[in-house]
Order: sequence, then C-alpha cells, then structure tokens
Amino acid sequence: MSGSSARLTRPALRMLPDEPDQVFRLQEFRTAYPDVVVGKGEFGTWQARIPHVSGETVTIRYTLRELMDRLCELLAERHDTPGSCPSDDNPAT
Repeated sequence: MSGSSARLTRPALRMLPDEPDQVFRLQEFRTAYPDVVVGKGEFGTWQARIPHVSGETVTIRYTLRELMDRLCELLAERHDTPGSCPSDDNPAT
C-alpha cells in the first residue's frame, strides 16, 4: 500500500468502525465517480448527491453499504450500464 493510500484509509477506518470492508469500496467509487459527493449525514446516516444537468439526486441510508448499493443502482439506471460500480466483496449475510 502506498503512503497516500494509507493516509486516506486510516481516517476512513475511524469513521467506519462497523464497516471497515466498505472503506476500499468507497475509495474505488470516489475514483470512478468524482462528481458524486458522499459523506456522513445527520443522525448517524450516510448521504450522497448525484449532480444532473437539470438538478441533483440526493439519497440517504443508515449504513454505507446500503448507500453504496443504492448509488450503484441509481448510476446503473442513469448510465444504462449495470455492474459498472465498485462491487461489495463482502456482502452482509
């Protein structure tokens, strides 16, 4: 792991104590979709804003895994390219 990746990952791990497996998925997503803003919301939620020419789509979920899954669905519909989103390598059981 390079130094810059380590610096990005460690703070993210502190933000996600219950979902450490989602840190790398979020990093891959941010690389693939730099225009989509993902961050902590209010009341322990995660939120994302997807910009559009005519406005934006905002989605909120309680876990980062749920938010990432929903973002992948929305972006697949928007771009008509299913499976183009970083996958969840460790799905919840």
